[in-house]
Amino acid sequence: MQRRVRGILFVDYVRMIRGHKAIDWSKYLQDEDSAMLVQPIDPDGWYPMETFERFGIGIVREVAGGQLVAVRMWGRFQVEFVRQAHPNLIATDDPRSTFMRFQSLQRSFFDYDAVVVDEVLDETATVSVNYRMSPEAEEAEETYMAFLTAAGFTELTRTSRGFLDQPASARPNAEGRAGSPGPATR
Repeated sequence: MQRRVRGILFVDYVRMIRGHKAIDWSKYLQDEDSAMLVQPIDPDGWYPMETFERFGIGIVREVAGGQLVAVRMWGRFQVEFVRQAHPNLIATDDPRSTFMRFQSLQRSFFDYDAVVVDEVLDETATVSVNYRMSPEAEEAEETYMAFLTAAGFTELTRTSRGFLDQPASARPNAEGRAGSPGPATR
């Protein structure tokens, strides 16, 4: 089964690559990926997760330089872009509702359960992340994707003015991979 990602997330990666013309992206992208860089991206359209992964690997290595601080910032910007497109995502002063709204909305971002809000209590939240990335992407970028996702959830909570004062942490999932943000606690 082909995994797909919605254009609202895909377009952010396309913009980032288009904005860095001096980088040789050919070492990360296949011909079909490069073709997507010159066409309009429909925010409501579906795009291959494999291309999204290759875009992400290139961006983390070339734009972020492998720096986790830059990856966290990128995660925060992604949430802001999504929040602007979906203003009802944030429940003011109610992180629990914000996380539950995200759970419903994320189903429209991926055509599989890439991110699942397992539990939201008054002072903690547990989120499972399984992008089902290619072995190359998982091996090379699992820590960066965990930090990107954790940063996104930190931004969701910060924006809802909720219970988190510290960033969400990235901890290994059941398979021992750094693929799921751990409980976000005060």
